[in-house]
Amino acid sequence: MQKKSFRILNIVAGVLLVAAGIYCLCNQGVAVLSAGLLLGLFMLVSGIIEIVVSARACSVVLGSGWLLLDGVLTVILSLFLLFNQWFTLLSLPFLFTLWLLFSGISRFVGALDLRALGVRSWGWILALSILLMAAGFVCMMDPWVSVAAVGVTVGIVFLLEGVSCIAFACIAKTKDL
Repeated sequence: MQKKSFRILNIVAGVLLVAAGIYCLCNQGVAVLSAGLLLGLFMLVSGIIEIVVSARACSVVLGSGWLLLDGVLTVILSLFLLFNQWFTLLSLPFLFTLWLLFSGISRFVGALDLRALGVRSWGWILALSILLMAAGFVCMMDPWVSVAAVGVTVGIVFLLEGVSCIAFACIAKTKDL
């Protein structure tokens, strides 16, 4: 039952993030105007799900501590984005970059844990984590890139995060954890 709820919650988080990504890509004007609110809401849901998954999977998944830390930091950052809109608009590129980098690093560690468990498809999670970290580095080097195209950037990152969550749930299913 624990493994099934782990997969279901990861898939739900992934689907929500993919839906947010598609919405941002289709409605870039709205995404730019409400990026802080959208980012905060979806990050809050994603962070809560990560905390629940890590609490349920602490004895099953090797890197659940990283997942818990990622979830807690995501919830804290989402609350900051939701309740401080003025500062959010001014600091969105920096906050977004930090989230991207940390999510990529935590997924990277999770991929290495899957490799240690002998899961054959761990490379997909590793590849997605490298894409997340690369997007974070691009945003860090030139924050105006993410300001100029925040709708596209947010949409692509939500898609990557969502695919990563879904892939992790599907890959974890192949190995009896």
